[in-house]
Amino acid sequence: MCGRFALHHPAQQVLELFSVEQSTFELQPRYNIAPSQQVAVVRQREQRTLDACKWGLIPSWAKDPKIGSRMINARAETLAEKPAYRNALKRRRCLIPASGFYEWRKEGEARIPTYIFPRTAPLLALAGLWEEWRAPDGELLHSCTIITTGANEFMTPIHARMPVILPPAQQDLWLDPEQQDTGALVELLQPVAGEELASHPVGKQVNSPAFDAPACIEPA
Repeated sequence: MCGRFALHHPAQQVLELFSVEQSTFELQPRYNIAPSQQVAVVRQREQRTLDACKWGLIPSWAKDPKIGSRMINARAETLAEKPAYRNALKRRRCLIPASGFYEWRKEGEARIPTYIFPRTAPLLALAGLWEEWRAPDGELLHSCTIITTGANEFMTPIHARMPVILPPAQQDLWLDPEQQDTGALVELLQPVAGEELASHPVGKQVNSPAFDAPACIEPA
């Protein structure tokens, strides 16, 4: 799964790396992004934008937005089948920029927080889906989920699953609103090569979503 990540790179670098034409909010460095918070997403509609979405997908047909708390991740293997995801897979795909993400490695009874980050690339492009939900009062809420897949050889000792990380060559296709071949899209959702990633254990302060500081990503 992917339940916590960081995005601390300068805003201008993020915009340039993802070829963003317009940003609709002010990107600030974050070191401990948690579910239900606003996250940066790259979307392609009339133009490519960097927008804010609530982390935890709320399908348009949902009666209660609290369903989003159970939908922070979507399994790549069942995207095309699940009613909550299949329409978004066709029409509402996004990329979620990340400097790195966290996972908790089991060591006996202990759970060791671990920061996973790109070995050479400047940023990770996490594959995601977004949705638009209208509240009873008419307010629109945009939300998103991060797609996960089985762990590669690097991640297996840390966790059984990992976020889908799309290389630059696949990002345009994933965002293309004209591409609605779900079979071809699902084919993109493979584990990234293990040599693309690095990791180190971090301090337990990252366990608290209230703690958001550079110390989160520092080696323990």
